[in-house]
Amino acid sequence: MTATLVLLRHGQSTANADDVFTGWTDVPITALGRRQAHDAGRLLAAAHLLPDVAHTSLLRRTITSTDIVLDTLDRHWIPVTRSWRLNERHYGALTGRSKPEVGSRTDPATYRAWRRSWATAPPPAPPGAFPPWNDDRYAALPPDAWPLTESLADVHARLLPYWIDSIGTDLRAGRTTLVVAHGNSLRALVAHLDNLSPSAVEALDIPTGRPLLYDLDESTLRPLAPGSYLGAR
Repeated sequence: MTATLVLLRHGQSTANADDVFTGWTDVPITALGRRQAHDAGRLLAAAHLLPDVAHTSLLRRTITSTDIVLDTLDRHWIPVTRSWRLNERHYGALTGRSKPEVGSRTDPATYRAWRRSWATAPPPAPPGAFPPWNDDRYAALPPDAWPLTESLADVHARLLPYWIDSIGTDLRAGRTTLVVAHGNSLRALVAHLDNLSPSAVEALDIPTGRPLLYDLDESTLRPLAPGSYLGAR
């Protein structure tokens, strides 16, 4: 039996457009981001991929993108589950800073490791500086789970239980499952699905607004073939 999984990075956000480190900061999507979400819905419709359930992070850029995709598909009524475990990577002290500005003040190897590596986390933020502090959506999250910074490996560690317990449950039940998340939470998930090496993860990039289709073995949830993007680049 085959399980159908569709991964989608949210449409372009204002922070993407401004080229800043966003992390857990909540920002809207741009007009281009809305068009990308509409286009993603049309691609899914053309491929006859109608999700039965959807999963998003707690951040509005994924929530809005999901709403647009499902409205385009006339599937606005399906169950949608949201979890902090699908949130973008927490960028620590880099949060809100311009990427070019940080790059100009940092040696290239360190800057690349902060952005692309598996195991290196950016410098931590001061406690209370950024979400989840003083944000009601994380009130039930144990304080010892509140990140000050995260590496991609940290994102993988907090995402994996949700993959197994929630997304995996839907897939094993035969539900076509749409996951709308972020560049780094999806990089961590793709690294898990494709069993990527650290060097392969470093080169991996997930574009905004392009559905990535996986056919999985329903019992093991391992890909039957590499994931494939819908639509031309």
